[in-house]
Amino acid sequence: MVATVLVVVRPGLGSDEPATLVIPPAMGPVPPVLTEANEGTPATPAGVEAAITPLLGDERLGDTVAVTVIDALTGQTLFEQNSDTAVIPASVTKILTAAAVLSARGPAYRLTTRAVAGSTPGEVVLVGGGDPTLTVGDDGTYPGAARLDDLAAQVTEALGNVTPTRVVVDASLFTGPTTAGWEDAVAEGYGGHITSLMVDGGRVRPDRLTRSSEPALDAGERFAELLGLPESAVTIGTARADAEELGAVQSPPVIRLVEIMLTLSDNVIAEALARQVALARGLEASFAGAAQATLDVLDELGLPTHAVQLVDGSGLSRENLLTPSLIADLLLLAASDEHPELRGVLTGLPVAAHSGTLAERYTDETAAGAGIVRAKTGNLTGVSSLAGMVTTADGRLLLFAIMANGVPSQQGGREALDIIATALAQCGCS
Repeated sequence: MVATVLVVVRPGLGSDEPATLVIPPAMGPVPPVLTEANEGTPATPAGVEAAITPLLGDERLGDTVAVTVIDALTGQTLFEQNSDTAVIPASVTKILTAAAVLSARGPAYRLTTRAVAGSTPGEVVLVGGGDPTLTVGDDGTYPGAARLDDLAAQVTEALGNVTPTRVVVDASLFTGPTTAGWEDAVAEGYGGHITSLMVDGGRVRPDRLTRSSEPALDAGERFAELLGLPESAVTIGTARADAEELGAVQSPPVIRLVEIMLTLSDNVIAEALARQVALARGLEASFAGAAQATLDVLDELGLPTHAVQLVDGSGLSRENLLTPSLIADLLLLAASDEHPELRGVLTGLPVAAHSGTLAERYTDETAAGAGIVRAKTGNLTGVSSLAGMVTTADGRLLLFAIMANGVPSQQGGREALDIIATALAQCGCS
């Protein structure tokens, strides 16, 4: 497997989450922060070992540190420590979700929210298609999102002289529990109840983290207001299979959703995308169905999933178990020319000191890694992870995955991981 051209916060108690809700603008060509994968002097196993082995004993990394470092051009494994040991990954799990949905749905796929005719004149059924970025108006959380006000205008035109009488909310696309045992994350705003119909990621307000306890119903009430109906005119139900479509709006393409998910470590988008994998594979759109579908897709991509345990798609669950070898191999596949549809796994990674969950990191003793390290972060109590890519001082592009369990503090764990990534950036490693 050979790479050809490579385009190159504050964390909460539950997982990575941005200090603000500023979403990066739609991503076109990524600035040349990293050099191409066909340049530079090759790194050697001895060089990488000399650069990072002394740092892996840092007590801030806890009692279990699992590491894999790979040369992006040749695919050679340059360093391994507990590389096949399954550990809690935290939000690094989102790399798997990104690859699975890009493979299963394709980068251009869009999620559709529909309105269809109900069983009586004037009854409108709002059908959720699993779009977590759906909004109302032009001040939503996610720029470029599909808008309920646009959908309401379509419905009004389609109904003609018929006056809307009732809104039925159909959120039946997703099934099963709405959380995977992380209700505390919902309370803190870092997660939400996962339903197939929600507005602004289930937020109560687009500029706040606070999440709704009934996001589908809340979306229906917002839609009813747009149609001139009171909240009392909203009920839960399902659309008829042969119902006449009154309007539809579509999300940004999956690749854009993947980039937002990875850059900002958005847990709700991650869970919604994981369910799209299940739907694409004909499985139940639940936590269990999404986990199974994700593993199925990764297996088909030839990735080593034998030691993996998945419970959710965001990494909020402490029952997720991944190996650094799987993460590094997935990054290698995304960097190769074998599966160009996976390139969004790399373009969505935060850039050190520049974007997303790395925007406020690499500003002190690790400043040499600013703009050079591009990686997905992961944080839970006792867990710190970092996985992505870095260019060495000799211009060689390396892919890495480092997951530490049993860390005494999140802050200390993050600092220790950043020092390791910066060491790779500064070393010749030849």
